[in-house]
Amino acid sequence: MYEFTSESVSKGHPDKIADQISDAVATYLIDKNISHRAAVETLVTTNMVTLAGEYKSDKFDKIYIEKLIRAIIRDIGYEQTGFHWEKLKVYNELHGQSPDIALGTDDFGAGDQGIMFGYACNETPNNMPSAIYYSHEILKALDNARTNGATWLGPDSKAQVTYFYDSIGKPMYIKSIVCSTQHSEDLDIEEVRERVIDIILPVVKDQIHVLKTVWHINPTGRFVIGGPDGDTGLTGRKIVVDTYGGYAPHGGGAFSGKDCTKVDRSAAYMARYLANNVVGCGQADNCTVQLSYAIGIKEPTSVYVYADGEVRDDLSESIIDKVDLTPKGIIDKFDLFNLDLTKTTNYGHFGKSDMLWERINLWT
Repeated sequence: MYEFTSESVSKGHPDKIADQISDAVATYLIDKNISHRAAVETLVTTNMVTLAGEYKSDKFDKIYIEKLIRAIIRDIGYEQTGFHWEKLKVYNELHGQSPDIALGTDDFGAGDQGIMFGYACNETPNNMPSAIYYSHEILKALDNARTNGATWLGPDSKAQVTYFYDSIGKPMYIKSIVCSTQHSEDLDIEEVRERVIDIILPVVKDQIHVLKTVWHINPTGRFVIGGPDGDTGLTGRKIVVDTYGGYAPHGGGAFSGKDCTKVDRSAAYMARYLANNVVGCGQADNCTVQLSYAIGIKEPTSVYVYADGEVRDDLSESIIDKVDLTPKGIIDKFDLFNLDLTKTTNYGHFGKSDMLWERINLWT
């Protein structure tokens, strides 16, 4: 028996604001052109947004990019004194891509060296681990409530779910739920707690234990000042939220702001596809896939599959035989240069049924 915990954050969390801006600006710069490149980093803090990074594109309009940033922040819901879409300052320090990097990526070699992991298990409907799955679902419920009339909710929130597993590794019930959400100043904290439970209970009611599940709603109490006015946000600081909630290994590379020649992103999508197909096609109950790459080299330097507690060389060999694992092969398979990257930003990059890397079709 054991316990496992994962967390998620809302789209109004400072780090996720930064991710959304980076993905939106990258999508603009790429413009569905397979020759374009983007690596966009964003910093957000009190009434300020700063962009840094590199690009190769025939589109670079600073005025448009600033309007895009303000529109994202407005749509998230920030019209607060310390972070207001209309009043904040925008600093755009993006510059052209290094020609040394272009030597490798123009020919669709890997955009960098690195290791990427994919994971899947049969615990949830989308083959994601239970704790991260329900952490995302809690925040989706809060966001839906906020955008549908619960104006007392602020955009910044976090959720953390601890699952209790039995002796054979089966998830039994949620042991604890931690949820902290920004709220209006005029609302009593006990009222906030009651309302939050009312919103998220329908999401988790079949997973909690009436006598054993512990709730921690806004455990510190008041949470009025939030978002970038309460804490700085940076692109790529929520990579565990973006993947498997710590239940599986992570290669360390962030996704947001990068075009898909960057294998940090594209090969992680492929690794998830492979692991998900191992589980979805009934070959294992859980599966971890690792891919590795060298900058400028097209083929992966290794393919590793670990399923149901053992290394599966047979699956590695089958994958190598059936799947083009080069950056260009991955891009083509998932149509990545036509992808609106902002569709991936919030509530994890995996487990979303409309993403091509979630399809179960490799051995069918």
